[in-house]
Amino acid sequence: MSLYAGIDCGTQGTKVVIVDSERGVILGEGSASHRLISDSNGRREQEVDWWTDALITAFQQAVAQADINALDIKALGISGQQHGFVALDEQGQVLHPVKLWCDTETADENEYLVKQLGGVKGSLDQLGLLVATGFTASKILWFKNHYPEKWARLHTVLLPHDYLNYWLTGERVAEYGDASGTGLLDVRTRQWDKRTVELIDDSGRLWNALPPLKSAESCIGSLRAEAAEKLGLSPTTRISTGGGDNMMAAIGSGNIAPGIVTMSLGTSGTLFAWSAEPVVSESAMVAGFCSSNNGWLPLICTMNVTSASTSVQNLLSEDIAGFNTLLAQAKPGAGGVTMLPFFNGERVPELPHARASIHNLDSDNFTPANLCMAVVESATYGLRYGIELFRKQGIDAQEIRLTGGGSRSARWRQVVADVMGCSVVCLSMKETAALGGAIQAIWATELADTTGTNADELLARLCQRFVSLDESTRVTPDIKVQAQYDEFYQNYLQQLQRVHPEVQL
Repeated sequence: MSLYAGIDCGTQGTKVVIVDSERGVILGEGSASHRLISDSNGRREQEVDWWTDALITAFQQAVAQADINALDIKALGISGQQHGFVALDEQGQVLHPVKLWCDTETADENEYLVKQLGGVKGSLDQLGLLVATGFTASKILWFKNHYPEKWARLHTVLLPHDYLNYWLTGERVAEYGDASGTGLLDVRTRQWDKRTVELIDDSGRLWNALPPLKSAESCIGSLRAEAAEKLGLSPTTRISTGGGDNMMAAIGSGNIAPGIVTMSLGTSGTLFAWSAEPVVSESAMVAGFCSSNNGWLPLICTMNVTSASTSVQNLLSEDIAGFNTLLAQAKPGAGGVTMLPFFNGERVPELPHARASIHNLDSDNFTPANLCMAVVESATYGLRYGIELFRKQGIDAQEIRLTGGGSRSARWRQVVADVMGCSVVCLSMKETAALGGAIQAIWATELADTTGTNADELLARLCQRFVSLDESTRVTPDIKVQAQYDEFYQNYLQQLQRVHPEVQL
């Protein structure tokens, strides 16, 4: 056996997978939850010790399930929640709890920064994407404004996965994919952008605190003795660069070439696709991130998917099985019932203060089944809105690989296929980000140990070996229903614009 591990440190918890690279199988999995510091002012923070404690617990679980000697593990790859801000002093002490991607306490700082960049167009021109409140940049400005004494001690800025790499190796480095979500990187050149950095701090402190950038197929070092002891690993165990969770999930879903779109039907909805060239959209709704396999990963996020369907499910006092039974009873179009499912506002299209609404009800179509279908269709229309933005950039979807809780519904999968007009399939492995970390660790290790190997071809072979599609879930569009959904989608857009005339279609 040739053993590797992938680790995904998310908002809710840490997950670990251990794989055998020779057989292309997953031997063991483990998980441990994280706490969350939350406040009504938008504060969302975590302590780094919660991450490392969870990593140790989840790692021990995975090793026990795999029934292996951990000393035989050759390398680790880390996936981490994007956009967080870890501030270190020169000695490596964390100066403040980590502000997370979902923290909105820094909205005023982000508004200021975007204004200084010249608005939406200025941000797109300067960086290739719009700096959003969730990105790291506004968190840094907030930290500087609110904690000047701590700011004076700032030595290194790291992202969550960078911090775990630091805890494991002692190396303070960053990787292009995750770094592209800071709002400090020009995504086209993959370089830190000095002008943007100096809008936050022109003293040189922040510029000097940005870590050196590494390409995705690199190993950044081996384990510190303390980390090796806590994990039961050899100090010779290597650590690859790792990356952001979306970037690692792209590798873990085999989304490393044009034509594939990974779509998450989770609490929120996520779409991303691989590109060989930078994707700088005129729309600020497309985040033109870099990938963690040295390409680009344009990404779109909607706010209301299973969060919206769960609201209807709770209204009807149904469990998931009951919801899906009702969904199966409804016909496409939900009897004319249309929903704008903006229970949590919306990001795509940009309607942060929007509220949900139901339209076209009458005494015949106001049924539980139609409500279930309407919320599923409307959430899917929101994702089609994102797919259409991709298509304007020349990014086509020949196959959609589904993840997230909504993907477990056979009827919802068919709705996605019919609305999007392409084949839909789920992945056999649900923990795609952790699997992506393991694949990247193998990729970096084999490249380091061999000469003359084509990096792209090697990664393609590894993804082919590890990424398994669950063909029992595959559905293709029904041509007649697809035509109906083209009409229903246009009706949805018309209703959207009636309620929100500011939306540009």
